[in-house]
Amino acid sequence: MDTLYCWATYAFDPLHHFWEKDSTQRTVAGFLVVVFLFALAGIELKRQGILTGPLGDMTPTSHYMAINLAFTLVLILEVISLIFTLPCSISKAVGKQFEILALIMLRSAFKTLAEFPEPITITGHEQELWIILSDGGGAIVIFGLLGVYTLLRRNLEETLKKGGPLFKFVAAKKIVALVMLATFVGMGIQNATLFLSGEKPFHFFQSFYTVLIFSDILLVLIAQRFLPEFKAVFRNSGFALATLLIRLALTAPPYYNVMIGVASAVFACLLTLVYNVFCSSASRFNSHTRA
Repeated sequence: MDTLYCWATYAFDPLHHFWEKDSTQRTVAGFLVVVFLFALAGIELKRQGILTGPLGDMTPTSHYMAINLAFTLVLILEVISLIFTLPCSISKAVGKQFEILALIMLRSAFKTLAEFPEPITITGHEQELWIILSDGGGAIVIFGLLGVYTLLRRNLEETLKKGGPLFKFVAAKKIVALVMLATFVGMGIQNATLFLSGEKPFHFFQSFYTVLIFSDILLVLIAQRFLPEFKAVFRNSGFALATLLIRLALTAPPYYNVMIGVASAVFACLLTLVYNVFCSSASRFNSHTRA
């Protein structure tokens, strides 16, 4: 088993380092700009009747879809960053998922923008306007709650100290992260193949987030092997429930998605606050209990 832990570490760490490098992030950001400009140009060529054939059939006619494409690529990058965050503390991974949820809501708002005509007008599209306001407002609320959650996380104590058990615990989570990275790439290739062949692609983010539900439960079980005490099990299970609510928010219809998403962020903040108050070694309650 130790050999597997070492293999996972040697395989994961170089990938993580490459992805987090400044040069990699700058290259990816430049790629996003180029794709966005090419998308705008391709849509305009399609509108002018210049772009035809199979490529023209796949190209939309609304310039707003270029915005949707750009945010889709941003989300793909954020999901990859989430996968690389999995070996970190579960609380940090949860925070990353709230970042992605806020971005998904913004993407949903821009996606709804594609229903508007060009030049843009709200006449006859009042319902779509309310959806944009709902998704945008929900993203702002979650962004604010993420700030609160980040402040609460600073006082969240690590329950496993440095040493052999910590190395094995982190290595086990790296194995899960590598499996999720392979799954993510495989699902992306499958979806791209369906799109290029003219078939209807599946909902990629919803499908992958469903897979993440099982990885969250697996991480909770792995954590229980190394941290069997009740407070750690309860905290990690609570974070898994918060991520489950995030998944439900992604599949919920307009307005309900915002309510569920905000509820998940509030739940995570309350869980962290209660844990800090009653389970932290510095809390008054815990001090009186030990006394």
